[in-house]
Amino acid sequence: MWRENNGGRSAGPPGRYPGVDLEERITAFTSGLDRHGGYRQPDREERRAAAEGLGLLLDGRPREAGKRLAGAGLHLTGLTDRATGRRYAEISEAADTGNSDSGGGAVRGWGRVYVDLSAPARWSVQVPHPVADADSERLGVGVLRGASGGVLVLAGAHREAGEDGAADVAHRRDTVFHALCDELVDRRMPGIQVHGFADDSVPGTDAVVSTGRGRHGLPQARGLARALRAQGLEVCRAWARSCELEGRTNVQGRRAAAEEVPFLHLEFSRSVRTDRERTEQVAAATAATTASWS
Repeated sequence: MWRENNGGRSAGPPGRYPGVDLEERITAFTSGLDRHGGYRQPDREERRAAAEGLGLLLDGRPREAGKRLAGAGLHLTGLTDRATGRRYAEISEAADTGNSDSGGGAVRGWGRVYVDLSAPARWSVQVPHPVADADSERLGVGVLRGASGGVLVLAGAHREAGEDGAADVAHRRDTVFHALCDELVDRRMPGIQVHGFADDSVPGTDAVVSTGRGRHGLPQARGLARALRAQGLEVCRAWARSCELEGRTNVQGRRAAAEEVPFLHLEFSRSVRTDRERTEQVAAATAATTASWS
């Protein structure tokens, strides 16, 4: 059953909100991820606890959220991004923040969530393949910073870290990442998912813009494609012609399509992602597409 977003700002966890550079904090975390890193598949109850904890946070019940998240070894804290002055709630593994009192133990590769507390949560940006899609995490931060009301869902392991593709969260439903995105779809929150490709895998293309399995994000996809083209990028538009990397098998996109919730699947070339100026321009254009959702 669909649950409407409650329409108000998410209440953050109690305590201090230390100033950090959000991009530096996230890239410091992802710098420790590689294909040889550890990943433990969560069980059903752990996935449920993560999703319900996020839901409680979005409902303005941070104390209850913290308790529910702790049941899965996850920790809820607050921080202030020095670049924007915005406050965020951070959900992370207890072990990767040094919070031994929050349960947890070894880091399991389940990722992080950042919820903007300055405005009601209206949309998400999802980064399923940090490091594997190099610098996609920087792009995700740029999108989150670029508009209010965002939720960043970040995978916590290299896509090849798990056995038999277990850590490839864009193609698995039995992950914490998918459970979190599921919770957001239940609240009818549109999602933008960012990926990356090697330049020689799609020659002559800088970006692929797709609505994935569905078409409910088509107005935003068209607007974003126009904005990227205006920046001089060669864009393949998946609704207009066949493109490589359209994301039609992406499980978060398939769930969004089934519930008629807008979803954008974005792919950017390595050359775009390694160019700081281009990355900032792309992030700004992508964030601007959320205006109709905010």
